[in-house]
Amino acid sequence: MEEWIGERWHRWITRAADRSHAQAAVTLEELQAPLGLLYRAAGGGPAVRIVPAADMHIGGPRNWLQRIAGSGQRAALPRLDAETLALPPRIALFEHSTLNRDLYLWLAALAACYEPSGQGWAADNLQACRLALQRCPGLLPRWQRLRDAHLAQRRQEAKALRSAQARSAEVRLQALLTEPALTPPAEDWDDADAALLAPVCLWLQALPAAALMPPGQARQAQGAALPPGRAASQPQQQAQKRRRTRVAQSASQRAPLLLAAKSESLRSWSEHVPMDRASDEDCDLQEAQAAADDMEALTLSRDGAASAARIKFDLDLPSAAADDLQLGEGETLPEWDWKRKRLLPAHCRVQTLVARPDTAAFTPAPALRQTARRLRRRLETLRAAPQWQRGCHEGEALDLDAWVRHLGCVQASSHSEPQVWARRQRGERSLATLLLADLSLSTDAYANNEQRVIDVIRDALYVFGEALQGCGDAFSMLGFSSVRRSQVRIHQLKDFEEPWCAAVQNRVGAIKPGYYTRMGAAIRLATRRLQDRPERQRLLLLLTDGKPNDLDVYEGRWGVEDTREAVNEARRAGLQPFCISIDEDAARYLPHLFGQQGWTQVLRPAELPLRLARIYSRLTRQS
Repeated sequence: MEEWIGERWHRWITRAADRSHAQAAVTLEELQAPLGLLYRAAGGGPAVRIVPAADMHIGGPRNWLQRIAGSGQRAALPRLDAETLALPPRIALFEHSTLNRDLYLWLAALAACYEPSGQGWAADNLQACRLALQRCPGLLPRWQRLRDAHLAQRRQEAKALRSAQARSAEVRLQALLTEPALTPPAEDWDDADAALLAPVCLWLQALPAAALMPPGQARQAQGAALPPGRAASQPQQQAQKRRRTRVAQSASQRAPLLLAAKSESLRSWSEHVPMDRASDEDCDLQEAQAAADDMEALTLSRDGAASAARIKFDLDLPSAAADDLQLGEGETLPEWDWKRKRLLPAHCRVQTLVARPDTAAFTPAPALRQTARRLRRRLETLRAAPQWQRGCHEGEALDLDAWVRHLGCVQASSHSEPQVWARRQRGERSLATLLLADLSLSTDAYANNEQRVIDVIRDALYVFGEALQGCGDAFSMLGFSSVRRSQVRIHQLKDFEEPWCAAVQNRVGAIKPGYYTRMGAAIRLATRRLQDRPERQRLLLLLTDGKPNDLDVYEGRWGVEDTREAVNEARRAGLQPFCISIDEDAARYLPHLFGQQGWTQVLRPAELPLRLARIYSRLTRQS
């Protein structure tokens, strides 16, 4: 009975103390696409992700209802770092939804112009404010309405301030908001005063550098607590809020020069029972999530031990007798360092593998054979179909590109008969295609209730091979996975010179989930293979189910930027890269990697075999 009354009292007093306007709330999910577009159009980093922000401690006065309810002490505030722009998941500060929506847009534009200068929290925000209004002058009326509404709220709340220091800081802060052209003197403004005041909803919040963990260390610490492949296979983990973290050493670590008493160790070693609550598999995940939400900053540390699954994954590689056969000694490839903006020569080691000859025979299902035959007949028509020849003296249609080029050089040239026509004629196709398939551990997850992702990829490779065998185009198939930069594994399924035969089909049927996804190295190796082909058109198709990732620094922005640079290198080499993804979040990062027209998303993985052949037909059709 006490719990029942307590729950209802807590629910009632929390609602009564809430000063937000729930009827006018706007969520981040509703504006995810326009916010990303505005952020990048205003000059923001192309690889920065927009994510929900976690609650943090705030200052400012509280009324008596909030003091009784214990609320008004935490809120989600906008923050910016090298990889993410964290915005509140829900904004209900104003009584009109238009103002709440405008606040989201203003924060995106402000973050695009924000550059820490070391002059202080207020000075950096004022400088970003002036720059944002210069780059986006259309936001000026919205910013003025937001400023007036926010100042009205602050003046009302300032009446409850009791400290003379807080009242003085509030007066100076309101003056800065009223006249953003003013620059706060360094000796007159202290960032510590911001802790006494209510958050400035029009500004980005300052985070102390000492309390933050570097992105690489945070990823490593997170990876030590998760089994391999879990981060990529669980969509709910990707949607978690952006949290503050700090590094801490385990209390069990001793100083290297401090020696323990041997007699004490002899008496106590058998009685010591190490208890690691963080790795307890029987803990309640909901309770752990609630406890994490209540923390101001998460403390991550390494205790010198790893879970059994992680040790097995890192160290238990296939033996030489059980692994695929190695082809050659391997080769080295460079990798892009996005921080220094340069290639690191011979940074990755790539080893090409091929399945053993005694691989079990692959027997596709009857329905898959029927699909392959249908697509093969469809692509067979491409071999004899007439193609457009451009830049002719006469023809059936006007070649607009040639006409524009002719107008551009009409004064410098005296051609009596401009070559601005196009006509259809039968000719020989000159096309080479390399299909690069992602075989990382995340493909072991189920795409639906019946098939794993790796099974869908296997069916797509088989249908693709059957279809291309019918049209006669040269093609090759490779699979890839990686374990750090020293072990990038390339599985050769079919070489350009090999026919589509039973041995190749058996290799396709023998593919299995591997390790991680060092995508940049795989694309660079595929680029080398395609550069050696004599065909005029060379197509590089990438089939994947997730973002680039690996155990080392390749996780996060390093992998994204390296993959983007590898794609640009392929384009500079005259290739046509194109990505086909079955990841639900592909729209968040693939446009940055491959461009707006260089990728597509397959929402239903079971349709991948059909979509793959259709995409190939569209990319190779000359219109």
